[in-house]
Amino acid sequence: MSRNPNWTRDELILALDLYISEGGRQLDADHSKVIELSQLLNKLPIHDAKLREAKFRNPNGVSMKLGNFLSVDPAYAGTGLKRGSKLEQEIWDEFANEPYRLKQVASAIRLNYRSIITEPKAAYEVEIEDEFNEGRILTRLHRQRERNPQLTKRKKEKVLKEKGALACEVCEFDFAQVYGELGYGFAECHHLVPLSELGESRRVRLADLAIVCANCHRMLHHGKSLLSMDELRKIVEK
Repeated sequence: MSRNPNWTRDELILALDLYISEGGRQLDADHSKVIELSQLLNKLPIHDAKLREAKFRNPNGVSMKLGNFLSVDPAYAGTGLKRGSKLEQEIWDEFANEPYRLKQVASAIRLNYRSIITEPKAAYEVEIEDEFNEGRILTRLHRQRERNPQLTKRKKEKVLKEKGALACEVCEFDFAQVYGELGYGFAECHHLVPLSELGESRRVRLADLAIVCANCHRMLHHGKSLLSMDELRKIVEK
């Protein structure tokens, strides 16, 4: 018997946001906010339609997921629904004590899911192991903005005109200085805006991008949370 795909970070973040905003309780399947979340989950560009069974993220499933959060909530005196996943505990540990950040991330997911480009095998499609704490949708949007060819071209041209070189803003590595003509114009762009602050209507400005070398860019993306430029500079300078 086939089953619906497991809940992802994005979906659990949205469910936890509802759970906490409603005072840490399980809502019935006929509750308007449960129905609203069920409808949203069915719109998210995360799971292939071919993998979705008829009951995919229906109101009953959403209500049960809220019950799963009861089982990891230390403030709840009962047992809740035990048949959850380890990821629920992870999401709880990361966000339950930071309701403002949780609300920011959940709101950013709601605002931005429509703008995700879902071309098959696109360069910014996210593997689970590369996903940030904020979930797949915001990770994909972050990388989509970093790899916008017109925007990155304009950023590099602006920096070259102003500084005469594309030196990494973290470690100061300059490909042209090391590789000569072969390295001229070579660098990567890192999107500086925190994932939780991404808004649907917010246009990406050149000031939102930083010039970085490939190594520093990978270190900024390494792990479940994005490092800031300053945090990585301190590591490099040690």
